[in-house]
Amino acid sequence: SKMTVKAVKMPCTSANVYTKVPDGGWGWTVAFAFFVVEALTYGIIKSFGVFFNDLMESFDETNSRISWIISICVFVQTFTAPLSTVLSNRFGHRLVVMAGGLLVSTGMVIASFARSVVDMYVTIGVISGLGYCLSFLPTVTILSQYFDKRRSLVTAVASTGECFAVFSFAPAITALKEQIGWRYSMLSVGVLQLGITACGSLLRPIVVREQEEVKAQPPEESTETKYMLENEQTCTSIESIDSGVDITTSPSNVPGKTKAEPKSEEPKQHGQNPVDNNSTPPEPKTKLLDFSVMRDYSFICYAFFGLFATLGFFAPSLYIIPLSRSLGISKDHSAYILSAMAIAEVFGRVFAGWVLNKKPIRKIYIELICVILLSVALVAFPFASGFWGLMICSVYFGFMLGTVAGTHIPLLAEDDVVGIEKMSSAAGVYVFIQSLAGLAGPPLAGVLVDTTKNYSSAFYSCAAGMVLGAVFLALVRPCKTGLCHQQQQQQQPVEVEEGTAGPPPELPDDFIDMDIGKAENSGKGSDSV
Repeated sequence: SKMTVKAVKMPCTSANVYTKVPDGGWGWTVAFAFFVVEALTYGIIKSFGVFFNDLMESFDETNSRISWIISICVFVQTFTAPLSTVLSNRFGHRLVVMAGGLLVSTGMVIASFARSVVDMYVTIGVISGLGYCLSFLPTVTILSQYFDKRRSLVTAVASTGECFAVFSFAPAITALKEQIGWRYSMLSVGVLQLGITACGSLLRPIVVREQEEVKAQPPEESTETKYMLENEQTCTSIESIDSGVDITTSPSNVPGKTKAEPKSEEPKQHGQNPVDNNSTPPEPKTKLLDFSVMRDYSFICYAFFGLFATLGFFAPSLYIIPLSRSLGISKDHSAYILSAMAIAEVFGRVFAGWVLNKKPIRKIYIELICVILLSVALVAFPFASGFWGLMICSVYFGFMLGTVAGTHIPLLAEDDVVGIEKMSSAAGVYVFIQSLAGLAGPPLAGVLVDTTKNYSSAFYSCAAGMVLGAVFLALVRPCKTGLCHQQQQQQQPVEVEEGTAGPPPELPDDFIDMDIGKAENSGKGSDSV
C-alpha cells in the first residue's frame, strides 16, 4: 500500500525503482548535477573565445587554425555520441560521467602547457572533446527519465548552467589573465572541471516498472470462485472432481506445489513478488545501441535539422569578441557583450521550457518558430555598429538561442520524434550526425573571415545553416503523421484476422478454461453455478 510511487527503496549506490515516472524526488538532485555539468562543459566551450587572441599571438597562427581547436573538440564530442550511449547502457550513467569529467580536466590541464596549436588539437580537441561527450549526453538522458510532465521546464531550467557559466566565466577569465596569464588561467579552468566527476556520482540510475497493476489482481480470485469452489486442502474444484485434474488456473497454484498456497500468499502482503518475479524487464536493454530509429523518417528530418542548426550554435559565441574588437570596442566591454548574451540565453531557456510545458501546444511547431527567429538574429549581427548595436543583437540572439539550444535534444523524447523509450539511442545517433556540422562550422567561418577580412561572413554562414535546419524541422511532423497513417492501414487487416482466429488457440491452454468457455457459450455458465 505504500508503493504508490516508489516501488523499492534502494541504497544510494543502486538504482531507484519506481512504479511510474516520479516527476521529482531524486530527479531534483539529478537536475542540479546537470546544471553544473552544463556549466563546466558547454559553458567552458562557449567561453573559450576569450583565449582566441592570446593563442593567435602566442602560437603566431591564423584565425582559422585556432578555430580548429574548438571545431575538433565539438566534432569529437558529437562523433563519439554513440560510444557514450553504448557505455552508458553497459556500465551505467554514473561511471561514464565520472570518467568523462576526468578526461575533460586532464585535457584542459595538459593544454595549459602546450607549445603549439597542434598540441591544443590533441589535448582540448580530442581528450577534452571525448570527455565532454561522456559527461553531457548521459546526464541529459537520465534527467529526461526522471521527469515526464515537467520534463521540458526542468530540462530548460537546468540547462541554464552554461549561460550562467558564460556570464561569470568570461569576465572572470579575462580578469584572471591580466593577473596570472592565459596559461595559468587555463590550468585553473581544468582543475575546476574536476567538479564534473562529483556531479557524476549523483546520477543514481532509475528503473520504471509499471507493476502496480499486478497487485490489483487478487480481487480477481473472488470472481474466479464464481466458477470454481476450491477446497483448501486438496486445491481441487467441484468441476474437476470427476476428472481428477488439479486446477492450475489460480495464480497461487503452481504445478507440483499444490499444498504451498498459504506460503505463496505471504510475499504478496509485502509487495515484493511483483518486483522480484519481474526482474526480467531490464533484459531488453541488452541492445546497447538501437539504430532502428534511422528507419523513422521524422527522426531523419529532425537529425538533418540538428546537423544544419549546429552551424549557428557555436560560431557566434566564438566570434562575438573578435567582431567587437574589430569595431574598436575594448576588451572589458567585449566581455560584457558576451555576458549579456549568456544572461539573455537564461531567460530564453526558461521561457521555452515554460511554453513547452503547456499541454495544448504542439512542441515541434514552437521549436520551428524559435529557429526562424534565431535565423533573423544571426542576419542582424553584420548590420550592428558600436557597442550598443552589438549589445542589442547579442541579447536578442542569446534569448532565441536559449529557446532552441535548451530544447532540441529533450524534444527527442516527444512522440512527434521518437518517444521516451528510444530517447537514449536516438540521442546518441542524433548528436553523432551533428558532429559533421560541429567539425565544419567554426573552420568554415574562420576561412570566410580570413578570405573576406570581415567577421560578418561568419554570421552569414551560420544564418544559412539555420535556415536549412528550419526547412527540415518543418518536415518532421508531416513525416510522422504520414507514417502513422500508413501503419494504421497496414494493421487494420491484421487486426481483423486476429479477431477471428485469436481467441480459440488460447482456450486449449487449460482444461478448466476450456470448460468455462463452453459453459459461457451455452448460457449455463456462472448463473447455473
